[in-house]
Formats: sequence, structure tokens, C-alpha cells
Amino acid sequence: MLRKQLRGRGIRDRRVLGAMAKVPRERFVPEDGRSDAYSDRALAIGWGQTISQPYIVALMTEALELSGTEKVLEIGTGSGYQTAILAELAGQVISVERCPELSAGAATVLAGLGYAGLALKLGDGSLGWPGEAPFDRIIVTAAAAECPSSLFGQLQEGGILVIPVGPQDYQTLQAIRKVDGSPQPRTLSPCRFVPLLGAQGWPAAG
Repeated sequence: MLRKQLRGRGIRDRRVLGAMAKVPRERFVPEDGRSDAYSDRALAIGWGQTISQPYIVALMTEALELSGTEKVLEIGTGSGYQTAILAELAGQVISVERCPELSAGAATVLAGLGYAGLALKLGDGSLGWPGEAPFDRIIVTAAAAECPSSLFGQLQEGGILVIPVGPQDYQTLQAIRKVDGSPQPRTLSPCRFVPLLGAQGWPAAG
């Protein structure tokens, strides 16, 4: 995975590569899919959600430019894999998930791996987590039609927000830096994520 999927596709941050090497990805996928845990593709984790392919996890993490002291907000805990990667690289991680089953499952796996200082929250991730704002970095692991104003508003001046933006069937991954209160986006890659559901995302079915 490290040689072909990450270094071979341009991931250079040594800390990111170290975290990807350390976190056991197979612990975050269903048992019947563990033989594919390190495949170069997203995998279903239930409740209509996925664990992103390793390259996309590394690309998004590298774009956050983490030095080890940052307060990070993750939108979409999912399996908890990205959360674990962030825990290896940041000073504080708060992760918001709308699905109780996924949040509980991630909490169990993360605790089992010794990640005790994480704050896992249940709620509408499209609204962020205003009680803990501002954040140095924000990462969104689901796609929005545009960057939610609530999330950008909770980003610290000079901070970076990484998010897939676009229609539900095809998006562009962006790293958005806040400069003088305004967004300065940088395009990273085409991508396809599950939709961000919520008040400032896509409406939930039904």
C-alpha cells in the first residue's frame, strides 16, 4: 500500500506515511471484507457508508498540513479509520457522525487500539461543532454541493478545510485556506464520496 498506492502516487509527507503504516486498516472494515482492507478502493462499512481508499485518506490528510499541535474537526467519523490517522498527527481531534451505529462501532475499535483522547460526537456534521470552535483544521469525509458556511465559519483564520465539493455523482476534492476571512481553494483531485446529509448538506431520503 505505501509503496504503490501512496508513494507511487505522490504522497510525500513522512508523518502521513508513518501514520498510514502504523494504523491497522483491517480493524476498521467488516470481518468479511478484511482480505480487501488494503485494496486501492473504497469499501462498504454498512449504513450506506464507506471507508475511503487509502490514497484518498492520505491525500486529504497531507493537504491538512498537520504539524502535531492542531485542533482538528472531522465531519463523518464513519469507520474511525481517518479519525485514527488524525489522532496520530494532530494535537486534538473532534469527530462528528450522524449514524449512532457507526459512531459506536468506531468508538469500540478506537478504544481497543488505545486512542483514548478522542472526542466522538453524534450530530449533524454539516453544521460542524460550534461549541468547540474555532478549529485549526477541518476535514469532511462526505460530499457537499458547496462548502457549508457553518463549517467555514468555524475555521480559524489561516486554517485549512478539506472537502469534496460537487454533485452527488462526481466531485472535486478541495483544500480551502481561510485568508483574511475569505476562502482560497486549491483543487486536489477528482473524487466520488457519499453525500453529506444535513441542514447544510444534502437532504436525507424520506
